[in-house]
Amino acid sequence: MTAVCGRFVSTSPPDEIAKYFGAEVDERLVDPQGPNYNVAPTQDVYAVLEDGGVRRVESLHWGLIPFWAKEAKIGNKMINARAETVATSGAFKHAFKKRRCIIPADGFYEWTKPGAQRPGAQPQERKSSGQQKKQPWFIHRPDDEPIAFAGLWEVWRPQGSEDELVSCTIITGEPNDKMAELHHRMPVMLPPDAWDQWLDRDEQDTEALGRFLVPAPSSLITFHPVSTEVNNARNQGEHLTDPVELDEPTGA
Repeated sequence: MTAVCGRFVSTSPPDEIAKYFGAEVDERLVDPQGPNYNVAPTQDVYAVLEDGGVRRVESLHWGLIPFWAKEAKIGNKMINARAETVATSGAFKHAFKKRRCIIPADGFYEWTKPGAQRPGAQPQERKSSGQQKKQPWFIHRPDDEPIAFAGLWEVWRPQGSEDELVSCTIITGEPNDKMAELHHRMPVMLPPDAWDQWLDRDEQDTEALGRFLVPAPSSLITFHPVSTEVNNARNQGEHLTDPVELDEPTGA
């Protein structure tokens, strides 16, 4: 099954992220990433986490590699964690209990299948237009404030090596009513009043933490169709988030 949150937008520099989330910038971020309008799995992403009681912005590998993994490539399949099973999954349960993070985003992309009913349109029969590409949509907050994805992080060390790789995943769950027009799942978006408890590594009550894994209110998201250029992860640029006009459906 295609990942729910498989692409997102991250344009804020680490100092702005740190200010927004009340964090410090990790001193190892000597070469900050530039704006990324098409963040893809296996890339490095910014994350806010706490360690030693200090909240920091760090750069993590997107695709969680469990500490017990023999090879790093397993992380390619771990870009998302399901809210329904995160507390029991062998890949994520340890991180859910002790290593949670926030992954900031300016929005994310989701795709609808060729010929799918346009969100908000009246139901009608459609003739095939010959279009084979899925239609991407850009989902963001109406006020354009950053989104706080609920995430997990983990430390992995190759066998026989002292090197370590810190990786992360984004938790997904049921959609709100608006997101359900596009997809049957969505990333978990944490409200500000959940940040302290979510990041606190001393908080290990998974039942209490699970109460945060609910759909964000529909009023917190809006979306519009964007160019299929975003389908190729190599494509970059602010224009990827610009609205595009869709062809009108052909009635029967």
